[in-house]
Amino acid sequence: VTQAELVLGWRGVGPLAPDAPALELAAGVLSAGRGARLARLLREPGLVAGVGASLYGAEDVGVFALGAELEGRRVAEVLPIALGAVRALAEQEVASDELDRVRTLMLMRMRRRLERYESRATALASAEAEGDVTRLDREEDELLAVTPALLREVVARVLPADGVSGIVYLPDGDDAPFDARVLADASQRPRVSPAPILPVPFATRAPVVLASSRRVEAHGVYHLGLPGLDILTARQGDVPQVALAVYRRRHARESLSNAGLAALAVRTMVRGTHDRDAAQLALAMEAQGGVLSPSLGSDVVGFGASVVAERVGRAAELLRDVLASPRFDAPAFEIERALLLEDARAVADDMGRFPFQLALGQAFGDAGYGAPPLGTADSLMAISIRDVQQWHAGLLEHGPTTVVAVGDAEPAALAELLAETFSSVGGDAHDPAVATASGIVPGQRIELRDRRQSALAMIFPGPARTDPDRFAAEVWSAVAGGLGGRLFESLRSARSLAYTVMASSWQRRSSGGLLTYIAMAPERLDEARDAMLEELAAFRREPPTPEELQRATAMLAGQAEISRQGAGALAGEIADAWLLGEGLLELDSPGAPYRAVTAEAVHEVAARSLDPAARAEGVVAAAPKG
Repeated sequence: VTQAELVLGWRGVGPLAPDAPALELAAGVLSAGRGARLARLLREPGLVAGVGASLYGAEDVGVFALGAELEGRRVAEVLPIALGAVRALAEQEVASDELDRVRTLMLMRMRRRLERYESRATALASAEAEGDVTRLDREEDELLAVTPALLREVVARVLPADGVSGIVYLPDGDDAPFDARVLADASQRPRVSPAPILPVPFATRAPVVLASSRRVEAHGVYHLGLPGLDILTARQGDVPQVALAVYRRRHARESLSNAGLAALAVRTMVRGTHDRDAAQLALAMEAQGGVLSPSLGSDVVGFGASVVAERVGRAAELLRDVLASPRFDAPAFEIERALLLEDARAVADDMGRFPFQLALGQAFGDAGYGAPPLGTADSLMAISIRDVQQWHAGLLEHGPTTVVAVGDAEPAALAELLAETFSSVGGDAHDPAVATASGIVPGQRIELRDRRQSALAMIFPGPARTDPDRFAAEVWSAVAGGLGGRLFESLRSARSLAYTVMASSWQRRSSGGLLTYIAMAPERLDEARDAMLEELAAFRREPPTPEELQRATAMLAGQAEISRQGAGALAGEIADAWLLGEGLLELDSPGAPYRAVTAEAVHEVAARSLDPAARAEGVVAAAPKG
């Protein structure tokens, strides 16, 4: 453990108390979105890796909590800022536009909670358990009724400066002081307020004459195609929102020397555009009901947000600017580099993720899919802001732009609106697919750590994303992995060999593999490896049983169909099929390909893939004592 955890708490109120809506909004002002006060005071300057505030409780008992993940040496610096941010809410009324931003985000969160049947049932059950199921009908009105004056009065009464308790969890060897006196002194320090955000008005848009285009409605999706630009829209659900995202395929393969370049570029891109700095950009997107979210996959880069349906046009303009004209200022770049360094260190400290990173590095020679996606300390420090700018120029130079929007809106009209907005960022028809190693390089990489646990990840050659056998590979992973899977039952339940065991099908555009993972006591590493290979050999000898096949195919087909309840999930499925798969025809019946998988098909994939001589291993093992 390399990071410290700081938690501050006040005795709050229960979820049905009259003061609860005001305290929920107070938590949102502090930590909801990039425009939140704690994000700007602590996250943006790089003082913390993460920060959040919340109100939780049951019946008439509640806690208002504030938490941060940070370096131990920064506790003394962060503590008075965090306490001062809470105190500021009690001393000065929140501006109306700031409160409206948070209220819009919270209303969107409430609506999305009712989007999926499972989450809707959970919301109803939770309300009923708290004694009043009808509160779901009143929540929006209660939020809308909170005024800046009421929020200030409630915070001053419920969250007094002398009512705070605090806990700090420190890594071994960190002696940062923390006691009641430190907490009391920090509460009395002069508070620091974030600089006010001056909103930038949206420019008046002139009508755009679209170039020659094609319009096709098929597979439940409306496709508007322009030169270098594809707009894909679909109607989903009855919640007044739209999940919106813009994508580009990745154009350059990273190596160990520049690993993390794409991650650093994407993170810096969301820190401002040509006419909005980071705070103004966050404020503008959150005013539309969404939080700007970058996504960095092995093959695709994207930016998205879920926003209220009537504001999708403005949200689209913001996404266009993030993609086409990011600011790339030096201070933001350095802050993101420092934060990415912390994230890369967290991966190296993670017994779940790091063995896979080692295995992929061995399999693909530390390049492409094998390069550490968040980089290393050496590679990140070697990347300059000019490198990031050149990466971005290359991103826009090759390949088309894809925009996906799904929600409670008429698809054709939505597509026309988005086409006007994104017409200036279309690309060319060239596919910038980056060649990767065609096969997995067998071998082993091992890291020794001062740990009481060891972990082993294996990757075997397997079907890629467009391989017809990919469904059989996923069925194999469902048979082998999971709590009821064969590996769990044999290696953990029957032999007590492992703390954790799993299997999965790893599928990318240009390559694929079957993955296994097992974590165990250090002295049982060799035994666990032998037992894992023994179980995998059984998959090569014979097909799964009818019971195993039925359970796995039913689960995967059900998951594929149930996921369609959410607009964001369907938007992601459309993007995945269009950018990485065989096209929109994949959308016709998401569960059917799994139900069509036979035991013989699973056996063929396992027999072909699970050759022990073809595997790449990543091992984190306990260092010898002494």
